[in-house]
Amino acid sequence: MSGAGQALAEAALTVLRTVEGLNGVYDGTPLSAAFPYATVEAGPESDWSHKSGIGRELRLSILLRDQGERPSRLRGLAAAAEAAAGGIGPDLPGWRLVNLVFLRGSMLRETGAAWTAAIEYRARLLKA
Repeated sequence: MSGAGQALAEAALTVLRTVEGLNGVYDGTPLSAAFPYATVEAGPESDWSHKSGIGRELRLSILLRDQGERPSRLRGLAAAAEAAAGGIGPDLPGWRLVNLVFLRGSMLRETGAAWTAAIEYRARLLKA
């Protein structure tokens, strides 16, 4: 991962920590965490350079996990996470976020009473 992915992931972690109701926000899947929690991943990454500058296009994935009979609490947390993601950038360490576009969201039931909400964005950044 380039510095662009790291800068975007750190910005996402920062804004997601403002979401009330999450017990933790992690850069990758934790070994143990109390539900509900969120994880952030930036990648895959591709070149988005232009004639006179370096750029990257990448995917930002936010996964929220919860436990319960129904996913109603998780739906609320996913909406709050999506709203928080709107606060990312534009100035990131060493990079400028050109755009962050929502691509898709999904909710699925795991084994037992666990639920996962996935939110995915396309991000385009230029080296500052």
